[in-house]
This record gives sequence, structure tokens and C-alpha cells, in this order.
Amino acid sequence: MKRDRVLVDGPSDRDVYLWDEGLHLEMAAADASEPAMGGEVSSVGAEDDAATLAAGVQVIMRMRSLRSNFFEETLFADPAWDMMLDLMEARLRRTKVSISSLCAAGRVPATTALRWVKTLTEKGILVRRPDAGDRRRVYVELSDSAAEAMMGWLSVARQHLVRAAA
Repeated sequence: MKRDRVLVDGPSDRDVYLWDEGLHLEMAAADASEPAMGGEVSSVGAEDDAATLAAGVQVIMRMRSLRSNFFEETLFADPAWDMMLDLMEARLRRTKVSISSLCAAGRVPATTALRWVKTLTEKGILVRRPDAGDRRRVYVELSDSAAEAMMGWLSVARQHLVRAAA
């Protein structure tokens, strides 16, 4: 299932509220457990928190895409990070991401995106999973360790944003 990607004018007031006030990351807590494969999120807790965190990741992705409204898009090409953000959002929302959809998230030519997928897979950041119902399709997800690192980054990023807003 291919997910649509839309360039928006910017984060809405609701998105900013969700990022600033609604995220409840507890990665530093002693009982925080590692995110599980298959889109499960254990460190966030309730479904609402995962949805709120996914909205925060979506705001980050929108802000990154906004740069192309002011500068040449190729100036900021960072396909690996864009793909990892896309996969983190998908994990939080418990959705699957196909190779073709992931390549689109990288916002670079398909051949370049595929090279990045290969590199990130070799480094243990991505995991490829064949579709049981259609062997022609392959899904991609973050490895457990990469998802844990992304959750840690999101936690630190949120702390910096909250401090800056105070």
C-alpha cells in the first residue's frame, strides 16, 4: 500500500501544539523497553501517545520539506535521514512501507534512494521484509536498535524545543 506524500505550506497550530505539549517520551525511564519490530511501540505507552509522537515526526518531515519553498531542494538532500524519519512515523502508526514508497520519501532519484536502502540495510539500520501475500513486494522497516536510537533523538530534540520555547 503506497502512502501519499503531500508538500504542505507548513505545520498547523495543532501540529505545533502536539509537538510542543503532547509528546510523552520516557526513554530515560528505567522501565522503558526497546521498541519491538512490526511497528509496536513500547516506550511511548498508550496508542494516543504513539499517535502524538507520530504527529511530531510528521511535523519534522513537513519542516524539512518546507526548505524547498525557500531554497533549491537539492541543496539539502539527506535521503537517509528522510527515509529514517518516514520509517519511524510508519512504525509509530503501525503501517508498512514498501521499497517504492521509501524511495519517494528520500526525495532523490530512485537509483540513489535504492543505494541508500542497500547501505542502511548493510549497516543494520533497515530491515527488509518480503510481503507474504505478494512476493514481488518488499517492505522496509527500522531495525529495533535504529528505532531505539530514533526515539532517543526525538526525546532530546523535544527537550531542546521545549527549552527554547520557554
